[in-house]
Amino acid sequence: MRRETSVPRDGWEEIVEGQGLAFHRSAHPGGLGRPYWDESVQYVFSMDEVLALEEQVEELHRMCLAVVDHVVRHDRYADFAIPEWVRPEIARSWERADPHLFGRFDLRYDGAGPAKLLEYNADTPTSLLESSVVQWFWLQDRHPDGDQWNSIHERLIERWRGLTEVLPTGPAHFAWTKMDETGEEAMTLAYLQETAAQAGLNTIAVAMEDIGWDGLNLRFVDMERRVIRSLCKLYPWEWAVADAFGARAVAQQVSMTWIEPLWKMLLSNKALLALLWELYPGHPNLLPAYLDGPRDMTSYIVKPLLGREGAGMRVVTPGGGVETGGGYGAEGHVHQEFRALPDFDGWRPVLGAWVVHDEAAGAGIRETSGLITDDTSSFVPHRIEL
Repeated sequence: MRRETSVPRDGWEEIVEGQGLAFHRSAHPGGLGRPYWDESVQYVFSMDEVLALEEQVEELHRMCLAVVDHVVRHDRYADFAIPEWVRPEIARSWERADPHLFGRFDLRYDGAGPAKLLEYNADTPTSLLESSVVQWFWLQDRHPDGDQWNSIHERLIERWRGLTEVLPTGPAHFAWTKMDETGEEAMTLAYLQETAAQAGLNTIAVAMEDIGWDGLNLRFVDMERRVIRSLCKLYPWEWAVADAFGARAVAQQVSMTWIEPLWKMLLSNKALLALLWELYPGHPNLLPAYLDGPRDMTSYIVKPLLGREGAGMRVVTPGGGVETGGGYGAEGHVHQEFRALPDFDGWRPVLGAWVVHDEAAGAGIRETSGLITDDTSSFVPHRIEL
C-alpha cells in the first residue's frame, strides 16, 4: 500500500456531480482548503493485499454477528445502553433473521500488518456513493486497464434481487431526513433506491418527516396514503426509538421490513468493540477495548457509544491528548487502545471496508491530517496495481 500524487481530470467537479456526488461542495465546513473529493492523490494496493483484507473483513463480520447472538442469548443489552422496552424486540428481530443489506468497517491499515477494527458503521453507513460509483469512474478515466477493490454496485443489486423474495408486497420506500443540510443522505438514499430499481423493485422516495400514521389500519403511510410495507432509511435506530413514533416503529417489525433491521442497533453501537475483545481476546484484527475504563492501557481513545463523524472523542497518551467537541456520550463510552493512524506524507488514511449482505464488497479511503477522522476529512480514490 502506498500513496501517490495524480493529476485531477479537467472539470472533475462537474464530472463527480453528474455521477451523483452533488454534495461534495457542501460536505466540508467552510474555510477548508482541500475539497471533499480529492483525486490529486490515490492509494495503490497489491492484489495480495486486497485478497487478504477481504478475508479479514469477512471474518470481522462473522465475529460481529456472533456478538449479536451472544448479547441476545445472555441479555447483555445494558452494556449497549439499550432501553429496556426495546430489548425483547431486538431479540425477536434477530431470531426472525430480519434481512440486512450492508455496512462499513472503519479500519486502521498501514500495509505492513493486519487491519485493526476502529468501528463498524452497520446501521447508517455513508460515503457509499463515492466508494461505489465515483471512484470506479475515476479508475475508468485515469487507469482504464487497472483494477479496484470495488464490487459494491453489483453486490447491492444482487442483494436487492435476493430481498425481493422476502420483502412484503407493494413498493419499497426509501426515506431520507430533512435534517440533513449537506444533501449527502438524500443522495445516498437516491443511489440505494437506484440499485433497488435496477434489481427490479418498484421504489418510492419519502422524507422521514412526511411519514404518517394511519390510526384506523395501524400502519405507516406516505404522503399519498400508500401503506409503507418496507422502508430503507439512513435514520439511526437510536433516534427512531427515541422519537414520538418510536414505539410504533418497533411494534411494526413483524408486519413491515426495515432496512437496516432493529438488531443492527447492536452493531452500530461502539460497545460492540468491548464485546468483541471480550469474546475474541488477542485477535489480530482487534484492539483492546473496555467499557469500565482504560484499565492498564496508557494510550487509549474514549469513544461515545453512539457518536458520529469523530465527534465527542478524547485521545489520551503519555505525551498528551486531543479532544473533539460534540454532544455525544450521554449513553456511555468505550475505551479502546489508541494506535495512531499510519502517516503517509503527513496524511492519515482510514480504510472504509464495505460489506454487502455477508460478503466483503470494496473499500473507500478517507484521510485527515489529524489523529481523529472527522467531517473535515477528504475522500481519495484507490486502485490495485496489476
